[in-house]
Amino acid sequence: MSTSKKVTILYFTDLLCVWAYIAQIRIEQLKIKFGSSIIIQDHFVSVFGAVELKMEKNWANKGGISAYSKFVHEKALKFDHIEVHPDIWKKNTPTSSSSCHLILKAIQILESHNEIQASSNSDHIDKSIFEVVAGELRLAFFRDLKDISNYKVQMEIIEKLGLPHQKIEEIIQRGFAFAALENDFQLKEEFGVSGSPSLVLNEGRQIIYGNVGYRVIEANIQELLSQSDNQASWC
Repeated sequence: MSTSKKVTILYFTDLLCVWAYIAQIRIEQLKIKFGSSIIIQDHFVSVFGAVELKMEKNWANKGGISAYSKFVHEKALKFDHIEVHPDIWKKNTPTSSSSCHLILKAIQILESHNEIQASSNSDHIDKSIFEVVAGELRLAFFRDLKDISNYKVQMEIIEKLGLPHQKIEEIIQRGFAFAALENDFQLKEEFGVSGSPSLVLNEGRQIIYGNVGYRVIEANIQELLSQSDNQASWC
């Protein structure tokens, strides 16, 4: 787009959230549509931070994890751009999404300082390294039924992509990734983000939460790009 105005979007997801898995194609389409007119900042919200507790609290009286597996399948069948394993959640069940989030925050930090780059044979040309790894982790879980909360599985993906696991581990060991994850939590509290996926626009005045269609998201961004700065609030 030929405009100098930019819209910043804070994008909150949980890596184990099927709605975020479904929504990723919408984020990619937004980047194609709006290009440099939008800045998408990736953050995490802990929906599956404690999987066993979540299942006990929300699904124990509905049939347990098998019922949740069925629920995920029913939702996934409505979208032909994603793949979901028949035994999703019933086998190789992750304990927490937090360990994946921590790895990804470390990658995000290294990438922001130009200290990490994808291997030369990577075919993910139009995506950041953070996006590539997040995408691979989601596929490993939803499509391939791998327990991505397991450190060994995470490192297999890191090594497959040719990324330096020692640098990533150092960022975690020195506490930087933990601090970045805590910052995400503080932002979630500040803007009142209630779940995954959530897009925070217009400095928190607009929050688009859940399985919202692409056209609705596009219209909100288009409106922000077209209005002048003094129209942000009528008060």
